[in-house]
Amino acid sequence: MILLKPTFIPHSNYQAFVLQQLHNSYGPGVVLINKDWPLVAKLWMTDLSAITTLLYDSYSDRGPKPRDPVSLLRSYLTLLMTNPTMGLTEWINEMKRTPIYAILSGFDFDDLPGVGTFYDFFERLWPAVDKHLKPKKQRKRKGKTKKGKKGEKAPTTTTGRVKRLVAWMMRHTDKKTALPGDRLFDFFQSQILEVSANLGLLGDLSALSAAGDGTPVVTSAYPRSKPTCDCRARGIADCNHPRLYSQPDCDSGWDSAREKHFNGYHLYMISAADSKHDLPLYPRLQPASRHDAVSLVMSTVEFKQRFTLGTVDKMLLDAAHDAEAIYLLLDHQKIEPFIDLNNRSKKNMATESDIQISPTGIPICPKGNEMKPNGFDKSQNRHKWRCSPSCGCSDAKYGRTYHTHSSDNLRLFPKTARGSEKWKLIYKRRASIERSNKREKVDYNLESGRHRSTMMWYMRIYGIMICQHMDAWYVSQKDEWDKLKSTICPSRA
Repeated sequence: MILLKPTFIPHSNYQAFVLQQLHNSYGPGVVLINKDWPLVAKLWMTDLSAITTLLYDSYSDRGPKPRDPVSLLRSYLTLLMTNPTMGLTEWINEMKRTPIYAILSGFDFDDLPGVGTFYDFFERLWPAVDKHLKPKKQRKRKGKTKKGKKGEKAPTTTTGRVKRLVAWMMRHTDKKTALPGDRLFDFFQSQILEVSANLGLLGDLSALSAAGDGTPVVTSAYPRSKPTCDCRARGIADCNHPRLYSQPDCDSGWDSAREKHFNGYHLYMISAADSKHDLPLYPRLQPASRHDAVSLVMSTVEFKQRFTLGTVDKMLLDAAHDAEAIYLLLDHQKIEPFIDLNNRSKKNMATESDIQISPTGIPICPKGNEMKPNGFDKSQNRHKWRCSPSCGCSDAKYGRTYHTHSSDNLRLFPKTARGSEKWKLIYKRRASIERSNKREKVDYNLESGRHRSTMMWYMRIYGIMICQHMDAWYVSQKDEWDKLKSTICPSRA
């Protein structure tokens, strides 16, 4: 028995290893096709060696010499960048067929790890004992969730749920609860997000604009479970005893884009809205039946507690998040909400004067005309509205004026007037979260994971997020990185 823990290997040693192995395998005049060069450049420049330090204490003092954690992580990222639909078993075979993948991972071609070695590495990144967030034994689930209207997400199942959750969260925002994915996020933030931030790829860190949205993740065609009783053997076809679910964290939800039910997760993602590369910041897996508004409440509190690289100043959300409680929560976190209105009523709201407020938050003069924005009074912290003198609703030479305060109704009277040029300029960046989710689900085939545990789905999600940032590093520094060709493959210089 050898007393060993993983040895820290500097990134420069990996670069020397790759150079030597490429020359040994392909000769001094290494030739890489154009398709392979971006992969080589990304792995050559991305230093992942901190993963060894992070996982050092998770290895026992006794036992055989462990595999290099950095090489295992690098190999998994290579899998996602080259063959994202492939499983780990087939990936090992692929490295045998294509030696350059083994070399770029950091492995000797004749000494590749087994499938179990990869899973052992993933478990060290997941400090929880169970690979799921919930126990497998659960009460029998009800039928499918209610459908949403065409093009709209399904409504929350319980009236006032968001309001109650926000009230609880606002009392406990200072209490950070440890999550199984914290170790993954710590590495992602310190080694990936910080690099992107230093390159200026996330936007202004002193006043960061973030965007949030949920997307369905299909994991199976239908939920799988086994009975814990013998009711069926006794002739009872339908009972309410608990069952054992193979994916206890998943359930059935409504996919508004495909307009059909699905089984799996509801992935809520927060991204950097001002990033030109639509870079992701924080993922959270929820049951498929969970509404966007509920997911946002949990995700924004968790993210705010963990994000240490800057200050979140704005949150850009779609109309599914248009609940007064969410405005209050974000304001409590000192985040300015930019949320599209979900008009649930067509009636005007009465005020103490003869002015009414439309469902979109615009004052209506006594003659029924919408008043026009007329600036912001910083001394009184209020918006000013004015009706043209030609309207005739007032005898004043200047025309009828009216003031609205955000404190009266933060939803109808946001700090930045909804519909103003400033609001439109900021809110148009909300689409960045849609593009980010598309990158994960389409470009990197997120749903091709074929995993059963929440642990493995988080590994896949974080791996894809790292790849997204590496792609952005390459694009933003392409000219500089392409100069490396003279070092790695002189024949291409």
